[in-house]
Amino acid sequence: MDVSLVLASSVALRVAGVGYSLALLYRSGDRRFGFLTVMLALMASRQIWTALAGATTGLEELPGLAVSLLGVATVHYLSTYVEEEDRIKQRLREANEELRGFRKAVEHAGHAIFLTDDDGTIEYANPAVESVTGYDPEEVVGEDPSLWKSGEHDESFYADLWGTITDGEVWDGEIINEHRDGDLRWVDMTIAPITDGAGEADRYVAVDTDVTERKERELRIRDQNERLERLNETNEVLREVNRRLVQADSRKAVEEAACEQFAETGPYDSAWIATRNMVNSAVRARTRAGLGDDALEGVVSAVNDADETPVDRALSEGVTAVARSAESGDCIAPGDSAATLAIPLTYRDICYGALVVHAADPGALDAVDPSVLDELGETIAYAVNAVESKRSLVADTVTAVTFRMAEEDGPFFELASALDCDLELERLSVGSDGDPVEYFTVRGAAAEEVCDYVADSSDIAAVQAVSERDDAGVFRFAVSESSVVATLAERGCVVRSLSAGSDGGRVTAELPRTGDVRNVVEAVRRQHPNADLVAQRERERETETAGEFRASVEERLTDRQLEALQTAHFAGYFDWPRETTGEEVADLMDISQSTFLQHLRAAEEKLFDAMFDPESVGASAGLASNARVGP
Repeated sequence: MDVSLVLASSVALRVAGVGYSLALLYRSGDRRFGFLTVMLALMASRQIWTALAGATTGLEELPGLAVSLLGVATVHYLSTYVEEEDRIKQRLREANEELRGFRKAVEHAGHAIFLTDDDGTIEYANPAVESVTGYDPEEVVGEDPSLWKSGEHDESFYADLWGTITDGEVWDGEIINEHRDGDLRWVDMTIAPITDGAGEADRYVAVDTDVTERKERELRIRDQNERLERLNETNEVLREVNRRLVQADSRKAVEEAACEQFAETGPYDSAWIATRNMVNSAVRARTRAGLGDDALEGVVSAVNDADETPVDRALSEGVTAVARSAESGDCIAPGDSAATLAIPLTYRDICYGALVVHAADPGALDAVDPSVLDELGETIAYAVNAVESKRSLVADTVTAVTFRMAEEDGPFFELASALDCDLELERLSVGSDGDPVEYFTVRGAAAEEVCDYVADSSDIAAVQAVSERDDAGVFRFAVSESSVVATLAERGCVVRSLSAGSDGGRVTAELPRTGDVRNVVEAVRRQHPNADLVAQRERERETETAGEFRASVEERLTDRQLEALQTAHFAGYFDWPRETTGEEVADLMDISQSTFLQHLRAAEEKLFDAMFDPESVGASAGLASNARVGP
């Protein structure tokens, strides 16, 4: 059989193509190679059949040869296509695997992650969104982030945010959002643009983290630091006030020390002392610092026009009070001040006014414990009481007040009424335990009766009979602070006289002419409700010089009595231990010891009478210098 070279070549190519296709089919498993294998096998079978039949010449098989070449080329091209396709599929599998990892990471992330379009509409939200916003992810898709807008930020804040991300930059910062339950939450937010191929942002991704606990902790720490700073400043003010109070020698100096120290130290702006007018009870200002005349006048007018202010509470109720401008309608805060503090100046129930402090920072007054401020007010009041009491002892012009007392107004009036006797105050002193001690002459009652009465009394702690005579006796009483003498003495008054009888009694006391008579009267009436002020007058204080007192004593002594006193004094007879004995002093005077002792006892009696007997010369001065108990 004559077979042409062309036909043989064509058949060989087709058979080779079948083998090549089968190998690729086995390797890749791609069914397209199976189709090519079958097609090439059929084409090879046909040409083999033609060759066996000898029906054609070689030239006629040239198109078949070309088809064979194309078939083999098709198998080869498909093999390269399949390899590329496999590589692409592998990359896609890897990309999908990576995307699945990313999605799993996003869905399990502890941060809320949003994807939005270029208008801000949410397209995707991970499950953590619920913990940050309170909304389920399905609920927020299709919404925009204004769903949890809190209103805590102004429009410029959001304008800056959108301006940053639309310019292709990342915005990072803290924002306050409103949780679904209505609570405000601090959120740490990062928003980044997702750009297309042209570099234009067509989506945005936002990552939110709830940092409320951390932020609140930071704010608490900052607030504590600010409070500590204010507390340190206030403590410095208090220390300086206390230092200056020690140096103050007048009420004005005390008040100026307190006002100036507050006004000169931040965060406080100004301070002034408020008191009430005795006639109409209107609030008035005594001393100021940091306030001009017009500003102070406006504040005082506002206080008097308002129904209730911290100043009213401090003066009327004796409590430290604070008000901020938002609460008080800015009615008592001058200038830029935002808060007002009023501290009552009270010592032992007597009120010397109120220290009013204004501050620009509304939180400046929250740093100090109210008890510290109360203690400051008491310290200032004590200083005022001390300087007023000191002045009352040396003032030339005094105001004398006389009260009529009922028998219920104190232990001695009750004693006089119960025993139907008369009492007259002789002297005041202070016992070793610090309690008041009062010496009274009692007429019309025996010592046993007085002692028996005191034994059943709760206001008189103890009694001792100092001396007894036919018609009267002198008694030493240890009393409680319920005594009207103690009430007056605590307020800086000098008690001049006190008498009690079966129907009550009278007490007269002196205070400086510029003293606060109203406070004294109110204190007496508060402690003794039935007390009635029956007289008030100003007069010059009667004083006695040391020389006058000495002259009055010498007039009462004989020459021998004066000599006995002088010799005993200069010889050290009164020293302890004694430098000389009575016998030695008698020898110095060239008299017997018994005569010396007789002259000495007589001289001592006259000297003590001059000091303690109200009927003696200079007795008024002695009572005045001692009829006072307290600071």
